[in-house]
Amino acid sequence: MNFNWCAGLFVVLALVSPIYSACPKENQMCLRNGTFQYCDGEERNSSDELMQTHLVYCTSMFCEPEEFQHDYITRNHDQTPHQNKWKRARIGERATLHDVCLLRNGMPVTRECRVKDNRANWESTEHWDPVVCLRRFREHTISGDLNSLHDDVLEGRRRTNDTQGRREMTGIMRNMFRQRGGNLLPADVHMTGQMFGALMQQDKDATVSVDLVSVCKEIMSCDSKVLRLSAQLNATNSLLSQFESYMDALPEQLVPKDRCGKVVAKPTSDEAETATTGVETYNFSDIGVQALITGNISVFFANPECDRITGLAIFSAPGDQRKTSASGFWYRFIRFSEDLAKVKEESNLETAAFLPENLWRQVKSRGATYLIFKVYAHDALFVETSLQRTRKPRSKVISISIPGLRSNYLSLPLPFLLRNENLRNPDSKAFSIGSGCGYWNYETWSTEGVSTESSSDLLKDAIIECHTNHLTQFAFLVGGSYRANDLGEEILITPINEKVLDIISIVGCSLSLLGILGIFLTAALFKSWRSQASTKVLLHLCLAMCLQMMLFVFLNTDDVSEALVVNGNTVRCVALGAAMQYSILVLFSWMLIIAFLQFQRYVTVIGIERPPRYILKAAIVAWLLPLVPTLLVALIDPDSYVPSAAQLSTDTGICYPSGYGLIFGVVLPVTLITVCNLVIFVYVFYSISHSLSQSIHKNEKKMVVKQIRLSIMLFFLLGLTWIFGIFAFMQAGVAFSYLFCITATMQGFVMFIYFVLLDSTNRRLWVGLICPTKMELDVQKRTTELQSMTTSSTNYNSRSHQ
Repeated sequence: MNFNWCAGLFVVLALVSPIYSACPKENQMCLRNGTFQYCDGEERNSSDELMQTHLVYCTSMFCEPEEFQHDYITRNHDQTPHQNKWKRARIGERATLHDVCLLRNGMPVTRECRVKDNRANWESTEHWDPVVCLRRFREHTISGDLNSLHDDVLEGRRRTNDTQGRREMTGIMRNMFRQRGGNLLPADVHMTGQMFGALMQQDKDATVSVDLVSVCKEIMSCDSKVLRLSAQLNATNSLLSQFESYMDALPEQLVPKDRCGKVVAKPTSDEAETATTGVETYNFSDIGVQALITGNISVFFANPECDRITGLAIFSAPGDQRKTSASGFWYRFIRFSEDLAKVKEESNLETAAFLPENLWRQVKSRGATYLIFKVYAHDALFVETSLQRTRKPRSKVISISIPGLRSNYLSLPLPFLLRNENLRNPDSKAFSIGSGCGYWNYETWSTEGVSTESSSDLLKDAIIECHTNHLTQFAFLVGGSYRANDLGEEILITPINEKVLDIISIVGCSLSLLGILGIFLTAALFKSWRSQASTKVLLHLCLAMCLQMMLFVFLNTDDVSEALVVNGNTVRCVALGAAMQYSILVLFSWMLIIAFLQFQRYVTVIGIERPPRYILKAAIVAWLLPLVPTLLVALIDPDSYVPSAAQLSTDTGICYPSGYGLIFGVVLPVTLITVCNLVIFVYVFYSISHSLSQSIHKNEKKMVVKQIRLSIMLFFLLGLTWIFGIFAFMQAGVAFSYLFCITATMQGFVMFIYFVLLDSTNRRLWVGLICPTKMELDVQKRTTELQSMTTSSTNYNSRSHQ
């Protein structure tokens, strides 16, 4: 084909109609090799159809693989970015990367293949922000396996051009979805649509139909927010369109005319196969019907030439002539001679549709041979991306297809019936205005070309009668104002490290709370210990630590904060945030006081004198001084305590200062105290080291061990573990995150070990309380030893005098 001539034809046609690059919405085709090649791969020569379609001419239909660099969130920023590459993609597709690259919301990093200069070209990445992906994450998903399977298909390592290869591929995909140990991600929905797209380029094969129904069933069961995120990539529409198109190509294989009237050996579903696939298969080819049934989606293929069956009715309870399914509903087939009014009056009817005899004969004359009915139990795959909706489906969704019909528009209306689920389970937002039958146009629900039988109040009618002059998916819509929550930066997956860090934090906090409880219990039981000045300071520190942990773990959580913000109770949120800020500042104030006391004890030992009532004065300073920055932030900028919508949507929002309130009310005082404590620790450590050298010289080994142990204790007691947190915040490496979580959460437990378990006096007090008999024996033993030593000394002195 001459390129210049093709380019000229492309320009002329571009003046007539706009150019589209995605197949689902239009019957598009590409001009190649002198023929018009449609998106489904079929080649036709028809100048009449040319003017009815949007033509896309391109030298190549594909964007070829291209290298791309990005980073992984588990890598350090000083490492070389990961070298990846974009997968081969058709025009209009959003390609993914060869190595799994997911964002925290489970969305894949994608790049669109577009038409530019009459050829396929990749979307520009010049203005993209640096891409940082998750490679390993804590949730169990099928994303990696599904991505590898897609790679095998694209790169030819797995055949899809023969029945066996297609069956193996769809079987693997089906098993992935059936055996998944966790929720699906938007990336899984997107890649499934791409897998379906690869199948669409091959000969349609009825042997894979069960697998495709099984996969769609599982996707319809996943979380609604996953499907809403997927819709941002048009993944749900792409999947829905390709599923519908594939099913519409199968009736000639499943219900051919030559099987009409022949006895079916096994019309019932095979239980073993149903257990494997989750799909019931029923073969009624003798009457021209084949059924694939699940609880979420069912497909019925009909050949009216066999037994005049042109419709289907679904019921919620058994009845005469109704066939049962393990999926929890009953059904029967409708012949074209039946009366619509009588069908409407049948009990427990959920949905029904059929072509009356005059309509069937009319479409038959236009090339129709088969009918396909698809029943969706709910609207999971019909996702609107707008936040505000004026209509909402309140019935099952029924899809009606007539393969071979040269136009989807009907000269006579096709009737269908839908049960009004709003009557069964009323929606307070629903109202009659705007309610009625509608169809899905792959963007939103519309009513064009669909009529509803008039009623004074549609919300009170149990069965809604509808008529349509075109074919697609239909539902009963109720009017209302429905607003969907903005997903924002929804977090669906987290790095694998966070799972370990969460476990470490939970275990560490639990041990710290137990340690603090042990310290309080020791002080309550033994007056001799709690009356000491050092113990009183320790108890104040433990009280501040306990207050902080209780607020953070139980009272000021993201769930509590979200509930307060949603209910408009911002005053309580400010109070909680101020309390959290105050508890942290009190904790650091006591750590600063302890650092100063330790400095006096180990550095300026000679001539030290404690001022009178110094503990009372220290308590006044430590408990009252933090009120100053807390009240300043609360009075000057109370809104800083209220979490933003983005924080709430990612489950990271708690009532806590932000912005300048965080910087000057928390970060600045905490940083100054940490620096002071670090300086004091260095002085104390130097003093201990100096004493250590003297102890070695004097062979006082026990003193050396005690001083080393004291250095470790001071590191925890003065809160220097927060230094690791600072380095982790500066993204110095994941090792600092582990060090911070291990050390900072264990502060209370380490203090319990040091002040209770390792302290000989406290050990003796607990032994005497728990086992008084053993304590008496120890006292007697020591008394005997002391008496023996005294007697020996007396005898020695007597002999000396003699």
